[in-house]
Amino acid sequence: MAKAAAKKAAVAAPSVERRPALAGRTTIATGVKVEVLPPADRISLRAPEASVAALSKALGVTLPTKPKTSATKAGRTALWLGPDEWLVIDEAGSDPLADCAKVTLLHSAVGISHRNIAIAVTGAGATATINAGCPQDLSLEAFPVGAASRTILGKAEIVLLRNGPDAFRVECWRSLSDYVFTFLSEGSRDAAV
Repeated sequence: MAKAAAKKAAVAAPSVERRPALAGRTTIATGVKVEVLPPADRISLRAPEASVAALSKALGVTLPTKPKTSATKAGRTALWLGPDEWLVIDEAGSDPLADCAKVTLLHSAVGISHRNIAIAVTGAGATATINAGCPQDLSLEAFPVGAASRTILGKAEIVLLRNGPDAFRVECWRSLSDYVFTFLSEGSRDAAV
């Protein structure tokens, strides 16, 4: 009788599995693909100039110090967002927050892994897809490979990284992810080449 009760309880137990926002969603149009990227570890990092070298060493990637730039090494990317602000994305399974905790110089590192999601926009029509709702000049001359910026897409704030001539990473808050994904999907259909 105890076995039957235990078996019944196991069947009725609620699931606590966390499901990523937009899991598995992809839009493919002629010349453009919009897809949700796998989860990654992210931190919002603030630090004065005097702490940049130590944080760069701890993170294993040189924090960029010029506007609209990024740096990537070993699955970790640091995007310059302001004179003392970076978004650090780790896709290699390491913990950038733990790495920053080893630095004793002044800084603020906050884990934002569950706040953001990333959407890839790739293909010959990627620039036109994003420009359907982003006023920024995304020509290769003005926004070369490695360029990064905080900008808008429609009514949503995004962080945009160009990781190839026809490839972008769009970071947005998960609460706005459905809006951003839908906007990009519609833009991809309009930009299809």
